[in-house]
Amino acid sequence: MPALLPADGRLLVVGAGLAALRLCQEVRRLGFVGEVVVLGREPHRPYDRPPLSKHVLLPGPGDAPGPSPAGSVSDLAADGTGLDDLGVDVRTGTRALALDPLARRVTTTTGTTGTTGTTGTGTTGEERYDALVVASGAEPVLLRGDGPQHAVRTWEDAVALRARLVPGARVVVVGAGWIGAEVATAALAHGADVTCLEAGPAPAWAAVGEAVARRVLTPLWRDVRLRTGTRVDRVVDEGVLLADGALVPADVVVVGVGVRPTVGWLRGSGVPLGAGVLVDEHLRSGADGVLAVGDAAERWSPRWRRRLRAEHWEEASTGPAVAARVLLDGPEGTPAHDPVPYVWSDQHGARVQLVGLPADDAGVVWREHVDGSPTATWLSRDGRLLAVLTVDRPREAAQARRAVGRAPDRATLADPATPLHRA
Repeated sequence: MPALLPADGRLLVVGAGLAALRLCQEVRRLGFVGEVVVLGREPHRPYDRPPLSKHVLLPGPGDAPGPSPAGSVSDLAADGTGLDDLGVDVRTGTRALALDPLARRVTTTTGTTGTTGTTGTGTTGEERYDALVVASGAEPVLLRGDGPQHAVRTWEDAVALRARLVPGARVVVVGAGWIGAEVATAALAHGADVTCLEAGPAPAWAAVGEAVARRVLTPLWRDVRLRTGTRVDRVVDEGVLLADGALVPADVVVVGVGVRPTVGWLRGSGVPLGAGVLVDEHLRSGADGVLAVGDAAERWSPRWRRRLRAEHWEEASTGPAVAARVLLDGPEGTPAHDPVPYVWSDQHGARVQLVGLPADDAGVVWREHVDGSPTATWLSRDGRLLAVLTVDRPREAAQARRAVGRAPDRATLADPATPLHRA
């Protein structure tokens, strides 16, 4: 199959995050000399998002609890060669409105777009392309209600929230997943009083299952008023109104209940959509010349025999290398993009690392360490290692990335003295 992008063609990338930067770096590295245009909704060039909740919200060295300068978004600039050095035309503050794949054009509008919507009076235009890569990312899911609520997705989100984290503030975090845990950690560091409302039975239970979450993650929340099995109705001016009618008073409400891929602009275009853009293992959609990477993609995984939305930093960092080769060389001979999923979270003074993809019907094998901190591993019915969850064991997490997919001896797997990749 021939390349999707002519050597002197025009590549259009919708989205200006890490995935877009990596894609531009890769196509230039592979020798593409044509025009590259990047459309970004935010007013910034690409930057890393993990530090927003892991560092920007926290007090810096020597800072007293409470609001303090959070630095600059340039401090989070993604590493490597910049877009200017690559000869890329970056259009910040520009949002895609619609796609016409037959005419190979995207309708756009200008104006800065953030969590709360688009600001400024924009003008519409059109961008034509020979190949299009959808890297438009995702937006936080917000709660019903007219009361103020914060999410952590952009630089502006993080700076606005940090200014509200002051000693004694009543902070209510909705959702005890990875982001919720990191926000709660930061709020505690600023001296706030923190309550977390979680609809499920334990923190991050949807990712690791109830039993593992209760044993490994729940103890980390000891300094937070954690209320599980609690359903929220809406956010009001006084705080959070629960489904049973009770009010949880709050000065600050932070929502961490997930994200939604920013693909609404593709509806009606013929590009296949599920939760995100449906793509194959080479990140190709069903529309000619259209690929998707990062949070916007819902890709087929031969490894797991299902579609995945891997909404994490490594997905945005590694997928573009495959997309670039498919664009310039075609899919023949290009390895599938099918990495072992990996997510890490710095929460409550600990580093939590999840490697692989736990399954509901998998058996859990515990590695009981002498310090009382267990590592959870999941084995499939046919004996393959599916996933590993560690707390403050970076070496073991690194071993897990080599071990997932193998068929270890069960007894050896349970022995913490045996490296995971040798079990």
